[in-house]
Amino acid sequence: MSLRLLSRPPSASSESEEGDTATATVISFANQKGGVAKTTSTLNLAVALMEKRLRVLAVDLDPQGNLTMSQGLNPDTIERSMFDVLVHRLPIEHVIEKREVDIAVSSIDLAGADMALSSQIGRERALEKALVTVRGRYDFIMIDTPPSLGLLTINAFVAATGVLVPVQTEYLSLRGLVQLENTLAMVRENLNPGVSIIGIVPTMFDKRVTHSREADEILRENFGDLVYSTRIRKTVRFAEAPVKGSSVLAYEPTGAAANMYRDLAKEVLNGQKSRQHA
Repeated sequence: MSLRLLSRPPSASSESEEGDTATATVISFANQKGGVAKTTSTLNLAVALMEKRLRVLAVDLDPQGNLTMSQGLNPDTIERSMFDVLVHRLPIEHVIEKREVDIAVSSIDLAGADMALSSQIGRERALEKALVTVRGRYDFIMIDTPPSLGLLTINAFVAATGVLVPVQTEYLSLRGLVQLENTLAMVRENLNPGVSIIGIVPTMFDKRVTHSREADEILRENFGDLVYSTRIRKTVRFAEAPVKGSSVLAYEPTGAAANMYRDLAKEVLNGQKSRQHA
């Protein structure tokens, strides 16, 4: 399996020391393959950062609205969502709900955003422009993207300072990383020269399964230091927490699942390896 080795860019903490500390670090969570714990990682990493007294905004850019539902909100009853922000230029403040984290909510209307934006000039920068008014109010903005590389995800890449990629520890999931990096390369060339993958998170890891262990090894062999030490292991807690409308950190604060994302938060902030989970 031939994958290009990437190096990890400067950590968020080092960037804040050198740049504008009043401007949020914008992280897009992306993987065109569904079911890789992307929404789970967006929410729980956001809450883990909030435990460190950081100001965090989560943006649900997925028409399925799983991030919105994970905070006890029903996308089917939401009247104004990120669709209105992107397409009708509604100020994003009007769609932010305060839950465990501040969340800019999604609705099924977002499924039509690609078509609605297609005729607009500067359509790839709709999200970037929408975030301008709130970037000074937060330390981190976390964007949950749909499982595709369409216009919504392109908007997330253009608005982002970095991309975090949750990858299920199985062979087919690894192959999608090459396509994602190719898309990012086009965005860098034409729209956002500074965006890159800041980290890869192995998810749904099961140390009892040989294939899962081998996939994790392949990931680390090919992407080196870009892969976080923290492995997000399979546990039923990640399925149970959204039913209660909460993060796993609120659902079981002292559990292993919560501590995995606390460890990941340390890595994101420090840019260094945290303890192994397996």
